[in-house]
Amino acid sequence: METSQRRSPSGMKAFWIAWAGQLISLLGSGMTQFALTIWIYRVTSRATDLALIGVFFMVPLLVMSPIVGLMVDRYNRKLMMMLSDLAAGATTVVVFFLYTSGNLEVWHLYVNAAINGVFQGFQWPAYSAALSMMVDKKQYVRVSSLLDVAGPASGIVSPILGGAIIGLGDAGGFDGLTIIMLIDIVSFIAAIASLLFIHIPNPDPQAAEKTRGEGFIQEALYGFRYILQRPALLALQSVFMAGNFIFSMARGTLLAPMLLARTGTNAWIFGASQTIGAIGMVIGGVVVGAWGGFKRRIHGVLLGWAMGFFGILITGFGRSDPSWMIGIWAVGIFLAALIVSLINASNQAIWMAKVPVEVQGRVFSARRLIAWFANPLAALIAGPLADYVMEPAMMVGGPAAGTFGWLVGTGPGAGMSLLFILTGFVGLAVSLGSYLIPLIRDVESILPDHDAVGAEG
Repeated sequence: METSQRRSPSGMKAFWIAWAGQLISLLGSGMTQFALTIWIYRVTSRATDLALIGVFFMVPLLVMSPIVGLMVDRYNRKLMMMLSDLAAGATTVVVFFLYTSGNLEVWHLYVNAAINGVFQGFQWPAYSAALSMMVDKKQYVRVSSLLDVAGPASGIVSPILGGAIIGLGDAGGFDGLTIIMLIDIVSFIAAIASLLFIHIPNPDPQAAEKTRGEGFIQEALYGFRYILQRPALLALQSVFMAGNFIFSMARGTLLAPMLLARTGTNAWIFGASQTIGAIGMVIGGVVVGAWGGFKRRIHGVLLGWAMGFFGILITGFGRSDPSWMIGIWAVGIFLAALIVSLINASNQAIWMAKVPVEVQGRVFSARRLIAWFANPLAALIAGPLADYVMEPAMMVGGPAAGTFGWLVGTGPGAGMSLLFILTGFVGLAVSLGSYLIPLIRDVESILPDHDAVGAEG
């Protein structure tokens, strides 16, 4: 066993192999997500239906987080990482057969999202906990930013390919969505193969044993107790909960329906917007990976959030008529995406440094539940708010059209544009206002690094 592990790539080499496999898999997944988004909007023309996909994905992921975190700390982390890829591949196969047989309905995609949510819950805590042991602490920000780059790097290509295949299919009389899902199914093989090829360490069983409670429930809730006993970490994660709620109200839920509504479901413009956002995230990730981020990581978190919300604010001013205003969408989307890696990598570096590796699975799962709890709530509010309040209010002759029409125009998508502007202002206030709270501003000095505590003990 030890000989096998020595021969398997480890450390940064193993990280690069796993990263490449995920990049290929995410390319296929991104194309499928892009194509299904257009399919749903063409079928229903409602923002609420797109929002519900996110809700059905997120709720099971969050509910399962405490159990997932415990499993990540107890069992083989490579296996935990593979579960999400296997589930995603299997559910795509099911959707493929439903679609090609003419039986696919929107509610099927809700079920598909829920199953994916359960198994995707394993990926992030398992990857995060594994990285803490695979690479040196000095590399935490860099590898975290590179993980953030994998999604958008594939996102540069996937909307272009997806839009091209759908457009060619519409023009040539063949079904582009079928081709896209076949590519996606093949791409999962790369992710699973890359994990089989490398060595991923697991924590010391004796160290992990010290953190075990009297029962399963107590162990599953350990991550929450850990964070609650450290008010600075709870305050930091509360910033992410507030930020995610505001962000999800606009970009996370309404960007796709807003663009599709304002452009007449133009797949090329929607695809270009996705690509621009992905390019922004890649550039941001590469810059952070080369730079390493601020010495005080909290600046990367709070200033990053502020710039991201400024991008959302700008996005709200864009429209398709006159055509030059499409460029405003591009600027806003790019800015909001550019800063994502700085936010996530800075925050991740703080947590990786402060939390012992043997409990990171449970703590990181609890941390994610706290931060992401707001996402499905925001989606449930934003979808109906757009469909039944903001959009009718901003139609020609609507009650708010005379007041705000000069700002965002009128007609389909204008109400969602106005919501982007409002959430951008609120997000800026929350991000910069967090500097006034010492627990957040001084989190890095309030809490010692976990290896420093171990050395002293």
